[in-house]
Amino acid sequence: ILESLRVNIKIFGCGGGGSNTINRLVEGGISGADLFALNTDAAHLLNVHAPHKILIGRRCTRGLGAGAEPHIGEEAAKEAEDELRKHISGADIVFVTCGLGGGTGTGAAPFVAKLARDAGALVLAVVTMPFSVEGRNRTDNAEWGLNLLTKFADTVLLVPNDKLLEIAPKLPLDKAFKVADEVLMRSIKGITEIITKPGLVNLDFNDLKTIMGSGGLAMVGIGVSDDPEDKAKTAVEAALNSPLLDVDTAGATGALISVVGGSDMSVSDAEKVVQITSEHINPGARIIWGASVDPTLERELRVMLVITGVKSRLLEEHLEHSTPAGGAVVPRYKQVQRRADSGYGSSDNDIGLDFIR
Repeated sequence: ILESLRVNIKIFGCGGGGSNTINRLVEGGISGADLFALNTDAAHLLNVHAPHKILIGRRCTRGLGAGAEPHIGEEAAKEAEDELRKHISGADIVFVTCGLGGGTGTGAAPFVAKLARDAGALVLAVVTMPFSVEGRNRTDNAEWGLNLLTKFADTVLLVPNDKLLEIAPKLPLDKAFKVADEVLMRSIKGITEIITKPGLVNLDFNDLKTIMGSGGLAMVGIGVSDDPEDKAKTAVEAALNSPLLDVDTAGATGALISVVGGSDMSVSDAEKVVQITSEHINPGARIIWGASVDPTLERELRVMLVITGVKSRLLEEHLEHSTPAGGAVVPRYKQVQRRADSGYGSSDNDIGLDFIR
């Protein structure tokens, strides 16, 4: 009976970036979730260590990738619709993760989110926006994908990759991509295990649904401290001041707080994190929090803040660019003919940074 009442959580990594996040979740271990990697690139999929792998677009890409064209990624996902519906079936929570800007992730992730929404799941998208140096075309693609995700996911947690460079401006680009993967992994793992893993303070599915059920756009802040004087205060201030949390927290509608500490952490430490956070956000915002012990941390405290219903100049710019005059979502590859029947869119490892130790 207890097993039948367990919250059914499924995580779908779409495209190369999403599959890399699934790899990190496998390597880091995650409690209480089923992991799926889907891609149009068969060679990349072979190197992913996911329990479930789905090659999409067998006909339209022949396993050779989407060529950075989101409409091909979307078409590939539609081709695999029956298989995707089968895997989504029965899920209470579906995470959809990808690096926006490419072909498969950008095109497939919104379609997977739509299928999950149609199946009645709580849909949480956790995605990155591309680095500016990747070029305007990838940014255009990403803005298009972000616009669709906001229509189909209950909450879209967005990580702007450029903000990672503010944390470590001299980081080589290849390592910066790994940091982005790590942030996605820690965000998904933190949200999942706050309800699946026994801890000092646990949340349930309905708690999560209260905050994320209509969270809109969200951003994450991560803080770590081993300050012997006041690690709770230091960690939560680091999270609130994180460049990743590029939002006006005073206008937030909700906050999810995850506190993880060593065996010396007390409930009062976690309560202090919640108290300080509540002083910095909208007094009317709903706050839920959980706390757990990780004996490997040894006097270290980690805080993850997911702030929902946020307003951000950066996010508003991205969504504004994705919707030109007339309201139609038309990215740079607008020459692609839309299918009349689609009704959807186009025919389409710790690496040493303190803030995510």
